[in-house]
Amino acid sequence: MSILTKSLLAAGLTVSAMTGVAYAEYPEKPVQFIVPWPPGDLEDVLTRMIAEDFQKEYGVAAAVVNKPGGGGGPFPGAIEVAKAPADGYTIGSFIIAIPVVGPNIGIPELNPDPFVPLGNFLTYPFVIATGKDAPYSDMAGLAKHAKSNDVVLGHFGAPLVPTKVTLGLAKEMGFSFASDAAFDVLDCNSLASGDVDVINTTVQLILPCLKDVKVLASVGSERISLTPDVPTVAELAPDLNVALWNGLFVHKDTPQDVRNKIIAVAKKTVASERAQKLAKDTGASVYWQNAKDVEALIKSDISTLAHIGKVLEK
Repeated sequence: MSILTKSLLAAGLTVSAMTGVAYAEYPEKPVQFIVPWPPGDLEDVLTRMIAEDFQKEYGVAAAVVNKPGGGGGPFPGAIEVAKAPADGYTIGSFIIAIPVVGPNIGIPELNPDPFVPLGNFLTYPFVIATGKDAPYSDMAGLAKHAKSNDVVLGHFGAPLVPTKVTLGLAKEMGFSFASDAAFDVLDCNSLASGDVDVINTTVQLILPCLKDVKVLASVGSERISLTPDVPTVAELAPDLNVALWNGLFVHKDTPQDVRNKIIAVAKKTVASERAQKLAKDTGASVYWQNAKDVEALIKSDISTLAHIGKVLEK
């Protein structure tokens, strides 16, 4: 074999090897789904279902990693996804606040927005609630009470959408909270302890004591099936209408074929019997909304939040 032939053969083998590395089929190693909140709430439960189905479908390990501390920024879970390689091995399970609020609160890794949505899969049954012994049973009663009494609000973080909506609703109803504080978890114990008087939280977290609390309003435009007599914020103040959703996101440079594989599993999961049972049991909406529609929703929500900001400045 001539020297030229040997050189060409070696070059061909090198190119083939490089091609094999560059186009190795996804996924070929463990995948992480990052949830920037503690475990136990709906986004965590559903993301774990998606991870389980991903593992079964593709035969690689898939785990949910909780990265709490995102209430008021700096959203450590989102930052981890932003800094990870754009290869589909680090997937964010993000609430509305990450793409809508995150780029605007001084977090360099999130501005400009580094993510693209794969799709939304959850709308939370998010509520404004108080203890059963509170001397008011609806938002009008709270407004009247708060004008002559100190009322403390517990929330998940000042910049977050539910907090802004709750404060905006108070403003439009002519009252304000005496103080407010952020918590990683807001559940039955939060009200029982007396640390706060009113909380905004998901139904999932107060489900064990739902009969022992007073739900004053639900956030969004659709009444919650578990509290059908409770008005929505949109009914009380139509210009504050914003839903609280969760979706899957990846770095914007992630290849489309990789995105498609993640999407395929997630769509099957949310349509599954166990996911729909969770929806029925908790009053949540579990579905699949495609990336294009999520992008439009994000733009709309940014506009609504800007309006709420103006309401709070009055």
